[in-house]
Amino acid sequence: MKKPMEEYLNPTIVNLPPSGIRRFFDLVANTKGVISLGVGEPDFITPWHIREACFYALERGYTMYTSNFGTPELRKEIAKYAAKRYHVEYEPLSEILITVGASEAVDLAMRAMLRPGEEVLVPEPSYVSYAPTVTMAGGVPVGVPTYVKDDFQLTVEALEQKVTGNTKMLVLCYPNNPTGAIMTRPELEAIAQFAEKHDLLVLADEIYAELTYEGSHVSFPSIAGMKDRTILINGFSKSHAMTGWRVGYVCGNKEFVAQMTKIHQYTMLCAPIMGQMAALEALRNGEAEKERMVDQYDQRRRFVVGRFNEMGLTCFNPRGAFYAFPSISVTGLSSDAFCEKLLAEEKVAVVPGTAFGQSGEGFIRVSYASSLANLTAAMDKMEAFVKRCQKRQAS
Repeated sequence: MKKPMEEYLNPTIVNLPPSGIRRFFDLVANTKGVISLGVGEPDFITPWHIREACFYALERGYTMYTSNFGTPELRKEIAKYAAKRYHVEYEPLSEILITVGASEAVDLAMRAMLRPGEEVLVPEPSYVSYAPTVTMAGGVPVGVPTYVKDDFQLTVEALEQKVTGNTKMLVLCYPNNPTGAIMTRPELEAIAQFAEKHDLLVLADEIYAELTYEGSHVSFPSIAGMKDRTILINGFSKSHAMTGWRVGYVCGNKEFVAQMTKIHQYTMLCAPIMGQMAALEALRNGEAEKERMVDQYDQRRRFVVGRFNEMGLTCFNPRGAFYAFPSISVTGLSSDAFCEKLLAEEKVAVVPGTAFGQSGEGFIRVSYASSLANLTAAMDKMEAFVKRCQKRQAS
């Protein structure tokens, strides 16, 4: 090669930091006997009847491409689900696109909507993919901090401090990863007024909608006047323990969906048909199993939050998703140092809050999508670690 290596590479990608979660778990890969509470993945296996639907689909020869939009049957079922569950009406054949997981849908939305230099408001702490996908689409991510004093809910006051004439879009992710925060209808209505005032598009990532433990999930496009300006993203990974199937979907204005589909057809073509058949079964017959899993998560949530508060790591009450986001300020350690020392000394893996933006400093993310036995062992080890940290501070 005749030039320096960096001249062959896209500088935007070179300058993009790797995922804070994956960077940390490179350390985990080299440590044996770790209890991992880091990855946001259900510990349940996909329910049998959903797997069986995939087997039957294969037996019947469903191994071909589908429409770029996805199978009509699945899109129609998603439209029924959205109307019944969240009171939002979508035309299944023009306003719904099946994607390769919800993550692809986020990427498609950013690339289809953003022009170079346009800004996107990203509440922090937030899922690690939002800001990078904005950057890769040529946009500018603008972090909007949320605070534990507000239960990590997004406020209009915080948004008004960050919005400019160049702002194009607002990202919403409630129930939230990593904090577990949710937003009520009155709170979302205030955000809707802000979006209308500034004529913003809204990307509503509601992948954790079914994991709401207190109250009912409010879908953002169900707010008056918000359907046409909202790109709704969801999927089956969290609600039906289908992370590896990679089936998500996007609902929205048919013009938005048409442009996202162009990118999708040139890159992914379509989501795997076997996964789409399994997702169809999940929607039609998966309610009982889903409720069983959600009940298990709720029990674990109460246990973990209670243990954190008992050991002095103050933890606000997460009312959705399957994460706790306790403060580690009493230890005197930074988020990164806490996680690295906890892994080295107790072989428990959690994620530093800074992986989700600078607003996460002083916190850690702990997934309670693990067995009660694992959670109990991990909490015991963390309590011992916290006590040692406090002794070190005192000496």
